[in-house]
Amino acid sequence: MLMDSRLAQHISLGFLSVSLALAVGCKQEAGSMPPQETPQVEVVTVQTKTVPDEPEFIGQAEASRPVEIRPQVTGILKAVLYKEGRDVKKGDRLYQIDPVPFKAAVASAKAKIAQAEARVVQAKQDLARVKPLLAEQAVSQKDVDDAIAEELSANAAMQGAQADLIKAQFDMDNTLITAPITGIIERSRYYEGRLVSAQTDLLTTIHRVDPMFVVVNVPETFILKRRRDIEAKRITHPGVYQLRGRLTLMDGTAYPDEGVLDLLEPGLRTETSAREVRMTFPNPQRTLLPGQFVKVRFTGDTKTDAVLIPQRAVMQGPQGPFVYVVNQDEKVEIRDVVASDWKGDQWLIDAGLAAGDRVVVNGLMRVGPGAPVKPVPWVAANQAGTESISPASH
Repeated sequence: MLMDSRLAQHISLGFLSVSLALAVGCKQEAGSMPPQETPQVEVVTVQTKTVPDEPEFIGQAEASRPVEIRPQVTGILKAVLYKEGRDVKKGDRLYQIDPVPFKAAVASAKAKIAQAEARVVQAKQDLARVKPLLAEQAVSQKDVDDAIAEELSANAAMQGAQADLIKAQFDMDNTLITAPITGIIERSRYYEGRLVSAQTDLLTTIHRVDPMFVVVNVPETFILKRRRDIEAKRITHPGVYQLRGRLTLMDGTAYPDEGVLDLLEPGLRTETSAREVRMTFPNPQRTLLPGQFVKVRFTGDTKTDAVLIPQRAVMQGPQGPFVYVVNQDEKVEIRDVVASDWKGDQWLIDAGLAAGDRVVVNGLMRVGPGAPVKPVPWVAANQAGTESISPASH
């Protein structure tokens, strides 16, 4: 029993010695580690500047003149004289209505004029005979009055016959229907042999597509904000009808010609709570077609004291866009921002940042909110060789 007790003591001392040795070794190893360096981040210092303010909306193209072609006379459609869906020029022949009944009406009107002319001649002769006889009391005053009345009636009949000829000739001329404008013509809704009614049946429609209108519905919320910004001198506005427009097609192609704003509707549309704006664009190549959707960028306004930061610095969180900012204590903090528009490779920040703020662009993977950092200036040329942070990665 005594030997077992001594053996246990030796074993306990041995374990204690080993534990002390390990503790001393760990302390020496910990004491030999160098202190951790403060992580370095690249920042941009916010500066305000004056930049173009160019809001963009979806617009729809429409013909600058959609002209409906309707017959002016009732008759049988004898011929369709144009190729459907093609360009037509002003004066080109489109339809022929059977002219035979109208030729007859013109001939009848001319005959009535000849009769009226003969009656006028006779009435003048009768009046010329009776006037001298009245002085000789060979005829009564009533005979003279009757001759005067007959001459007036003959002249009136002559005028009526001439009016009938004008109407008959008008109807005759309108049996041939021609294009009133230059444009693209639709398919025909009626063909040979169909009875068409004057001013009722729609034969086809011609669309003038050069120039072309583009209609944009601007939301009421944007109009109210823009008005406040102009009144507060945050935006310089040259006047509504001084604005210009640039188009981007739905495949991303930039339209080459600039448009002008030529109509601002006086009120809002009740069904959309938007104000309709119309711009006119040259369209010599027929690139724009009626009904086509495009992106319209309004140019002419400028924004003062604008804040621009690289797009890579703006991230998207559950509450919206935010950035990392290095505060006065050289620590990182989160700052919510309002990012309104892209300007090249930069975000336009409407709220959340001010001149002098230092926004972190690179190095975010090594730090977090509240961490001390060492900020260094960010150089745009270094983007390709530095860490890339996706705006959607946080």
